[in-house]
Amino acid sequence: MPARHPWEIPLLVVVIMVTSVAYLLALLILFVELVAEPVLDDQGRPVSEGSLLTSPYVLLLLFAPILLWAGRGLNYATQRINGVKMSPTQFPEGYRMVQEAAARLGMRKVPDAYVVLGNGQINAFASGHGFRRFVVVYSDLFEIGGAARDPDALAFIIGHEVGHLAAGHVSYWRQLGMFAVPWLPVLGSSLIRAQEYTADNHGFCNRHQGAPGAMATLAAGKYLNAEVGFDEMADRAALEKGGFVWLVNAMSSHPVLTWRMWALRDRSRPGPMFWRPSAPRPGAIPPPGGYPLNTGQRALPPKPV
Repeated sequence: MPARHPWEIPLLVVVIMVTSVAYLLALLILFVELVAEPVLDDQGRPVSEGSLLTSPYVLLLLFAPILLWAGRGLNYATQRINGVKMSPTQFPEGYRMVQEAAARLGMRKVPDAYVVLGNGQINAFASGHGFRRFVVVYSDLFEIGGAARDPDALAFIIGHEVGHLAAGHVSYWRQLGMFAVPWLPVLGSSLIRAQEYTADNHGFCNRHQGAPGAMATLAAGKYLNAEVGFDEMADRAALEKGGFVWLVNAMSSHPVLTWRMWALRDRSRPGPMFWRPSAPRPGAIPPPGGYPLNTGQRALPPKPV
């Protein structure tokens, strides 16, 4: 099985501990509000004071199990009634890729897969509800999946999303334990970044030759991805430095693209989490003689509507 990023579990434990403390505080506030005696003024009348239970943060924590369950259910229902379900007759290539990824990554049950209108967005995600797991791929990604373009890139992306399922990232109980992530700017985003590196490992295991094309599509889009030099962009991970570079990565929910490309190319170590990777030796970047000319196949122009 693909390697889990070494930072993922330690960060997950810390986030779950912080979230558990937040849940306990919310329950303590509820208990105090219920049992506390009302404050009376000099004439024996209750003094109206603001209740902590009206705080949106306390309410979110108190109703987190219900809100998370309802949100996951609504998300799943939205795909079921609006998305195009992949099948042997609808998006058969994508359907086959999902089947192959699930088998390769050791899933006992193949997840459902849906295609939704992208409107130019390059995106995909994985989620679940109850015992069901599913993958959603934006339609624009299939424009890089045709025979005239880079189907391996699409297979890598599908393997990445199926990897989130195989690694347990969409479990209800796990997400309930991570409920405080949005309020933990660096800690929460670091955990999500580690999960993305883990999913990249799954995508690489599923279709390693699709990694350069997938990253090029994320960098320049579905029509200009052939203009991207994967090695040239990955090498910049060791060159771009500064405090703001560190801050952008620390606050990002996904690894920054140059660092992500470096990790996909250098499989000898986990993806860099907090510090930029070091060049293998002085003068190795850029390579002697410069980078080769980009001769990748250009994407076809969009079809008229």
